[in-house]
Amino acid sequence: MPSHDVMPNMELYQPAVLEDALAIADRLGDRGWLVGGGQDTYGWLKDRAKTTDALIDLSGIDSLRGIRQDGDTLEIGAMTTLTEVAENALVRERFSLLAEASAIVASPQIRNIGTIGGNVSQDVRCWYYRRGLSCYRAGGNLCYADTPEGMNREHALFEGSRCVAAGASDTAPALVALNASMVIRNSGGEREVSAEDFFVGPALDILNTTVLRPGDVLTAIRLPADWRGASFYFEKVADRNVWDFSLVSIAAAFRLNGDSISEASIVCGAVQTTPRRLRNVENALRGMSKGMATAEAISPMATAGARALAHNGFKIPLMQNLVKRAIAA
Repeated sequence: MPSHDVMPNMELYQPAVLEDALAIADRLGDRGWLVGGGQDTYGWLKDRAKTTDALIDLSGIDSLRGIRQDGDTLEIGAMTTLTEVAENALVRERFSLLAEASAIVASPQIRNIGTIGGNVSQDVRCWYYRRGLSCYRAGGNLCYADTPEGMNREHALFEGSRCVAAGASDTAPALVALNASMVIRNSGGEREVSAEDFFVGPALDILNTTVLRPGDVLTAIRLPADWRGASFYFEKVADRNVWDFSLVSIAAAFRLNGDSISEASIVCGAVQTTPRRLRNVENALRGMSKGMATAEAISPMATAGARALAHNGFKIPLMQNLVKRAIAA
């Protein structure tokens, strides 16, 4: 039996410029695996739950790093570390929502290595899937978590079509709330996709959690001025204050006219595979006063349509309470 204490054999490419990375990714197609900080990648490969013929390490491409201002837009290179995002003065001043989300990912050691591009591109964390079982997401015909006997405490409340795994990214809800866009390059050119459309649920694609396909490289994330200077609220609830993934998180932005809410953007994480935009709550809040009375009246709307599994029903009041706290803050 092969040892799982060592990595399997594979080719390693370490391009220094983006054009070389795109050419290699195009040539290898689905035989190549793009690597940012590697925090998600190496676990998959070491456990043999997934394999690849070649790794394409993007860490040596300087053009994919850094935070730049382009007119009213703030552009973050996909290989910028989470620590750099969390501590950047421009991000903290204009979009503190993203700075807070980045600062709470995992642990300081992981944030120093992990990249924002990797954080939004990581795969789901369902242990059945990660153990290599043949579930729907792995090409089988069963969701092991979506059964009365399944271990599903951390799983999804919404949109569980064939897969009830919840998204693991802490920065994804913040990016959706901020109307961010994702810049994707391949050998055919560049395209820009809204953060909301970047993430894909199992009803549309059971094998992938983003629109990235073989040959694609996420190069940057752009933050428009839409929510610059708004009132922000971010909170993550997890079993432990460090290292753990979210049970439920919330990222919210508010525009105020006096004490009335003129516009709101509210997104929850870890309640479905993709960040969940609460448009019904946003619409109901328009014109209402920001405070506890409004929060009490509106927060139950947040979980309309939720389907609790055998062991994750606690997420429903938890999600309502986070929405309440965001509105009342």
